[in-house]
Amino acid sequence: MAQTALVVIDMLNTYEHEDADALVRSVREALPGVEKLLKRARESDAPVIYVNDNFGRWRSHHGEILQEALAGPHPDLVEPIAPDEKSLFVVKARHSAFFETPLSYLLAQLGVRRVVLCGQVTEQCILYSALDAYIRHFDVSLAPEAVAHIDAGLADAALRMMERNMSAHVCSVDALSFDDTAEQSG
Repeated sequence: MAQTALVVIDMLNTYEHEDADALVRSVREALPGVEKLLKRARESDAPVIYVNDNFGRWRSHHGEILQEALAGPHPDLVEPIAPDEKSLFVVKARHSAFFETPLSYLLAQLGVRRVVLCGQVTEQCILYSALDAYIRHFDVSLAPEAVAHIDAGLADAALRMMERNMSAHVCSVDALSFDDTAEQSG
């Protein structure tokens, strides 16, 4: 059974909202880190779970969410990290990947003890998902270069909070491994 899973949060985004300009700049910077994590997780055969907002449309099929994001103004931010045929998908309605979703149950079924979080937004959905993972006794890891923010100052504070208050392992993408026998350092 898997011990580590990659959780990709809100990367299937239409970028048609109030903070989109600031977010798009940060996503462009985070995209290579997210791509590296996806490649490494897939090569290690670790579960890759996309958890994404549903844009208030309440469609249960991930294909519709993906198509909406690809039809938005920034498909170049979606195409490189689109789910593959083995990816799992959970729809969320609020900030946390865990809030009223089956994510906790899914992780338990997969035997996951550690989640590597990536995606957006550091000071919102990533922070709240890290907290909810922590209170559910999952180990949390993330790399600052694989998460995107709207407000850089709040993102830095969120990363410090995750590390200090939630015992999150915050390190570089290159220090993250999906080999559960490897030592994590960074």
